[in-house]
Amino acid sequence: MSRTILDLHVLQTVPPSNINRDDTGAPKTAVYGGARRSRVSSQAWKRATRMAFDDLLDAGELGVRTKRVAELLTVRIQNIDTAIEEREAWTLAAETVQAATGSKIDVPKRKAEAAKKNGQPEPAPESAYLMFLSARQLDALAELAVEGRADIKAFLKDNKKRAKELADTRHSVDIALFGRMVADGADVNVDAAAQVAHAISVHPVENESDYYTAVDDENPDEETGAGMIGTVEFNSATLYRYAALDADLLRRNLGEGLREDEPVTQPLRRAVEAFVRGFVESLPTGKVNTFGNHTLPEAVIVKLRRTRPVSFVGAFEEPVAPGDGHVRKASERLADYVGQVEAAYGLADDTETWVLRVGPSTADLADLGTELPLAELVTAVGTATAERSAPTA
Repeated sequence: MSRTILDLHVLQTVPPSNINRDDTGAPKTAVYGGARRSRVSSQAWKRATRMAFDDLLDAGELGVRTKRVAELLTVRIQNIDTAIEEREAWTLAAETVQAATGSKIDVPKRKAEAAKKNGQPEPAPESAYLMFLSARQLDALAELAVEGRADIKAFLKDNKKRAKELADTRHSVDIALFGRMVADGADVNVDAAAQVAHAISVHPVENESDYYTAVDDENPDEETGAGMIGTVEFNSATLYRYAALDADLLRRNLGEGLREDEPVTQPLRRAVEAFVRGFVESLPTGKVNTFGNHTLPEAVIVKLRRTRPVSFVGAFEEPVAPGDGHVRKASERLADYVGQVEAAYGLADDTETWVLRVGPSTADLADLGTELPLAELVTAVGTATAERSAPTA
């Protein structure tokens, strides 16, 4: 059966930086091809991509991931009925989310004890773990909570199925892309349509350490010394970044769409375009104030396939040796590897390819596909994906 799969391959150079730290504060690394590489976790780049959606999509198409879901729902409940007091709204919200997801919503014991010790009112209930719900799901659950206000427990006992349906339809773009796992309610889980690989450097790296001092501006002594000293670890890298998107699953996750007045493929197109642009332009923000490492990719290759996703990380299993930078050699290696893999596995014939590249160092990638600047590439990819996914008569 023909599928609609999108592959994104990115080469991006990041100067001295620490955009993704491990538990000791050092930049994350991994051994690949027998050499230690710089690494940025998939979780870090997924979050950066998701945060980029704030500038690319309407807030109504996005979701919120938080433990404070009861407070979030309370605002919506009080917007519907201003006569409902906050504490009553907390109860309505907690009971409704619990019925919809199967997850207990309660006041954390530590916070309850702290409030009691300080003579303060009991705080709002929370979920035990992060809850991911779309804006439309929250709106619908708030309406249900207000409808059952008179006796919320009895009402939800008769309307539990309805509550679950409201939490499992009209998924936001970010939930449809990155999925949702509700430990206590597997029937409202959402399989992720997007997969993001850990980004790794195409060459070996060794983390370095920067020793720094800070001067006390108000110290009147002639010998000022240092008001503070410390160290921060960093590295620099040319990263190979890869993500795959199952457009068929994304369309199913989005359902019929977020707006009734548009073609059924329009939500898919909008989500694909946001994902491509968000993934390409985003950058995890770890230690960014210290290093100011605001770079954009030197090269982007997008492939629309009919079979399965294919990563080209194998091009860098043998690490690129140091020399006159890494981008030129990485581009040569990648262009050669793509051609060989697609010829060997017969992948080229039914694959559309678009390329964005910067500078002469990436010249070898030019023949892989249609060269476009980012805005036009995003539109072309979104249009082609929507056309392939359009329902047939």
